[in-house]
Amino acid sequence: MNRLLKSISYVFHPLIMPIVGVMFYFSKSPRYIPIEIIQAKLISLSILTIVLPILLFFLLRTLGKVNTINLETTSERIVPLLLNCIVLLIILKRIVTPTQVIELYYFFVGILISTLTCLLLAIAKFKASIHMISVAGVFMFFLALSIHFSININGTLALMTIIIGAVATSRLHMKAHSPVELIIGFSIGFLPQLILVNYWL
Repeated sequence: MNRLLKSISYVFHPLIMPIVGVMFYFSKSPRYIPIEIIQAKLISLSILTIVLPILLFFLLRTLGKVNTINLETTSERIVPLLLNCIVLLIILKRIVTPTQVIELYYFFVGILISTLTCLLLAIAKFKASIHMISVAGVFMFFLALSIHFSININGTLALMTIIIGAVATSRLHMKAHSPVELIIGFSIGFLPQLILVNYWL
């Protein structure tokens, strides 16, 4: 059980959740999008949201700015979150512009808002759960897509609810966060996506 709970935090790591949202969008969108464009965007986003942050982490660890990938202290979080904001701005400028895929554009705007909020809280010495931020944001995006495209994804939403509970349990078990930090993290991830729905739904 101990190994299972620990593995949940790695399987549903915040780095992979944005690309999960993008893949879900392309799998459910009724619009015709050439497969070449889908592949190009998936590769570009995978590099920018997964590969690049991992490389930056190793660079920061070499420089002594971070100790572990879990970013256990608020001071360790500041530089990685700031760099992530810059990466998200590049994505919004070059990869998912509003004229191309408006749903994904606002999805990443929501991620940027959540990341900026988490950064400000880290500066204020509060450690919101980034794991909860990511799963809550993706959950709200899935919910909005189900309404937007008029599709029944109740099974997916139920699975996401279980995943959210599993991630919260894992973080508590690992003593990585307090219940308050998990709740704040969920709110930071969920609310920006909910508010931005007004601009594309």
